Parts: sequence; C-alpha cells; structure tokens
Amino acid sequence: MTANPSLQERYAPEGACFGCGPANPEGLRIRSFRHGDEVVCEWQPHKMHEAFPGMLCGGIIGTLLDCHCNWTAATHLMLAQGLDAPPCTVTADYTIKMRRPTPTGDPVRMVARVVESEGDRAVVEASLFAGGKETATCRGTFVAVKPGHPAYHRW
Repeated sequence: MTANPSLQERYAPEGACFGCGPANPEGLRIRSFRHGDEVVCEWQPHKMHEAFPGMLCGGIIGTLLDCHCNWTAATHLMLAQGLDAPPCTVTADYTIKMRRPTPTGDPVRMVARVVESEGDRAVVEASLFAGGKETATCRGTFVAVKPGHPAYHRW
C-alpha cells in the first residue's frame, strides 16, 4: 500500500474489479480520494484505452465514472451510518453523457459528489475532465447490499 492510500487501497486492497480493483494487474486501477464533500481521481489513459488515435473509448469512460461514483456513494454511506468501513455498494442505475471527445495524452480527472441519500442508497453526480474541459458527466444510484447478495463484499 502507498503512503497515501486511495479509498480502494484502504478498504478493498484485494479487490479484483476491472475498473477499481487494486489487485487486478490488467484493470484500470483507479485511485479515488475524499476531499471534503467530493471524491476526486486522476487517471492516465494509455493507447490501449483509445477508441481511435488520441481519444478515450466511451466504454472506458463509463467504467471510470461507474467505479468512481460507486466509491463516492460507499464512502458517503459509511460516514452517514458511522461505520468503520464502507458498505458493499452496487450500481442500481447510471447514465453517462458524453459532452465532447476525451483526449488521452494527459491524465483525466473525475470529481464526484452525493446529491441525494436515503437509507441504503445514494445518488451521485460526477464529471470527467480532460485538458481542463468537461468531457463527460454521470448520474447514478448506488445501493448497499446485504449478506446473501452475489456482490456482497466482492470488490
């Protein structure tokens, strides 16, 4: 683990998720950090993540935002419920809007925040930026699951 562990490294170091699992050597391995009411992430795309030369694939954008928003929701629910670790959350729904092509030359930055929360669910809104411009947005609902659910603590 690094000196400044991400949410993923701290709470799910053995996570195998393609988007956010620290233990998946072939995954995207995003690293999300709380900053006040927001959760932020910088991630460097590589050529293999391109849809065409110099531009990030839309499916990768969806994965980045889904995982980042999920961790935003899980962290919010942990704090709201006074838990020691985030509950296992899954995506109930999410919508991605592509605003403009996302270049791959420099890191992309994601910023997410909870906009609604009740009980075991949180609604998160996020933006993805490249070169200082918003290139995609996301709005999703994320729900904490209980023992017996197939995804329970399987990050």
